[in-house]
Amino acid sequence: MTRLIQLFTILPAMTLAACSASVPVRTVPQLDLERFMGDWYVIANIPTFIERDAHNAIESYELLDGKRIATTFSFNKGSFDGPLKTYRPMGFVRDDPSNAIWGMQFIWPIKADYRVIYLNEDYTQTVIGRNKRDYVWVMARTPAIPDTDYSTIVDVISGQGYDVSKIRRVPQARGPEGAGAP
Repeated sequence: MTRLIQLFTILPAMTLAACSASVPVRTVPQLDLERFMGDWYVIANIPTFIERDAHNAIESYELLDGKRIATTFSFNKGSFDGPLKTYRPMGFVRDDPSNAIWGMQFIWPIKADYRVIYLNEDYTQTVIGRNKRDYVWVMARTPAIPDTDYSTIVDVISGQGYDVSKIRRVPQARGPEGAGAP
């Protein structure tokens, strides 16, 4: 009888946990693609394996034909003056009404899940997430943001079901012109 009680106690908790992981992250209701284009400094992230030791990370977007986005991701590997690494994936808008769900293609034919889950009104701070909640990117138009903004953004990410203990700040030493270390 004790095992039966344990089963009925644990089963609902496991079901709730499984359901929360399968709920898609919430995206912004509307994304003006033209306004979103340009350079974004990576302020913090739950990094992919290629980003684990990135410094000066910048993601740049260029709208090609209304639904395809040429992307350039560059960073210095290992230090501010480390070797420059550059990747050029192609973005594809998948969600026509909001423009907030993209596929990001590094290798054909795979398109990784890429979702705009936070964007401030003046398009100067954003968060990109994934339904798997394995990676997240906090980005801004400037190499640094106020600590209060950062805390608010981390709260948004937490509210989306991410483990925020995995987020790490990305060292930025570039100025707005893209200059190297100070």
